[in-house]
Amino acid sequence: MGAFVNNSRKGVFMRRSTIAAAFVAATSLVASVALADGRPPTAEETSAISAALTKEGFTKWGKVEFDDGKWEVDNAIGADGKQYDVDLSAKDFTVIKKEIDHD
Repeated sequence: MGAFVNNSRKGVFMRRSTIAAAFVAATSLVASVALADGRPPTAEETSAISAALTKEGFTKWGKVEFDDGKWEVDNAIGADGKQYDVDLSAKDFTVIKKEIDHD
């Protein structure tokens, strides 16, 4: 009976260790995706970016991606009808750079 209890405890320990390792691996993957350069915004981020751009007078825009610690927005059309490349703060989505797009 003692050997059965010992093996049973080992099994529980192994299952818990496996679950913990899987959790750590999944958490690490999610964290690396969240911080990855070149990634598109999540649905929540898309909403915040759209609100920030609209507030600044932009009427439409192209590709949006997270790169170099900020949001980069290509081909944003301003209220003046000109096309801009815009960078937004990753922290609060404020405009940190606005340049006329010469492409």
